[in-house]
Amino acid sequence: VQLVESGGGLVQPGGSLRLSCAASGFPFSRYTMGWFRQAPGKEREFVAGIWNDAGTYYTNSVKGRFTVSRDNAKNMVYLQMNSLKPEDTAVYYCAVSPNRINWNYWGQGTQVTVSS
Repeated sequence: VQLVESGGGLVQPGGSLRLSCAASGFPFSRYTMGWFRQAPGKEREFVAGIWNDAGTYYTNSVKGRFTVSRDNAKNMVYLQMNSLKPEDTAVYYCAVSPNRINWNYWGQGTQVTVSS
């Protein structure tokens, strides 16, 4: 299993970024995909998930601002982040789950920094 994130960077408050995660080594369309983040000095937290039936779930702090999507033909999952805030600054990780509970594999992470 391999998960490779991209798309992070430095953005001003109110700006947007789109993160991508390229997945390989497993039957992608059958699995739940998720995005997590970890800010300095804090625990890793769940951000958004997209199930194999394309249902989605978000943590409250990003609802209405972030959108998770997937392209099963390309084995890709995306996180569109709008109206970014300084508190969104973190390393963002892509992960895969067979059951929406256990997250078995993780990417290396991509840094998102929201600052003026």
